Amino acid sequence: MLLAFDIGNSDITVGLWKDQKWIHVWRIASRPDLPELYFGVKIRDYFFESENSVANVRTIVLSSVVPAMTEKIRNVSRTLFEKEPVVLGPKVYDLIPMGILNPFEIGSDLVANAAAAYFKYKRHCIIVDFGTALTFTTVSGTGEILGVSIAPGLKTAIRSLSQNTAKLFDVPLEVPTSSMGKNTITAIQSGIIFGYEGLVSNMVSRIRSELKTECLVIATGGLSSVISTLHNFFDSIEPNLTLDGLRIIGEWIDKKT
Repeated sequence: MLLAFDIGNSDITVGLWKDQKWIHVWRIASRPDLPELYFGVKIRDYFFESENSVANVRTIVLSSVVPAMTEKIRNVSRTLFEKEPVVLGPKVYDLIPMGILNPFEIGSDLVANAAAAYFKYKRHCIIVDFGTALTFTTVSGTGEILGVSIAPGLKTAIRSLSQNTAKLFDVPLEVPTSSMGKNTITAIQSGIIFGYEGLVSNMVSRIRSELKTECLVIATGGLSSVISTLHNFFDSIEPNLTLDGLRIIGEWIDKKT
């Protein structure tokens, strides 16, 4: 079995790969303030409840955009699984058959997304990742990461409104029935949901125009299904794309070491 950790700003996504599929995908709040033991117990309990043995994990791959969490999960891997995880970053990029743009700056989650798209499609792809940040990663059909664009994520945008405006508050991320809000909730929903619909379609159009070629557009991330009006715009919606990329990279590195 292969175990993948995608440590984001909001959540840690934990994927267990067996028999050519993700048999379990778990989520834990990404909380650097909590002790290492907390995460170890949570992961041990997940394995126990799913009737999987930690002894059967052969490879562990880890991507993190939260430095304070990296060592905690690394130590959990060593203690619970008695394995040294592959930590995706500049030290291992030379083992990946891709062109990594600005290896000391680019987020390892974006590298994982690009690896998955390249391995699966071998075509120019734009990966739109709906997370804490909304990111656009463009990868060529030969595996070169061509560029990245970053905007605030959907929840980040709404949270910014509620924190900085006295009379606004958190609202559910739902598509409103009209672009003209009739109350505070539907006004925010309209501005964020329909505004981001335009942001996504315009960014993809600009990237395609600059490349002067067709690209597959792949959506991923925990909020990739929120803007339902964009579903037909994407060629594919793959919630586990980052985990797929970590698995693929783990397998590549296993072959070279």
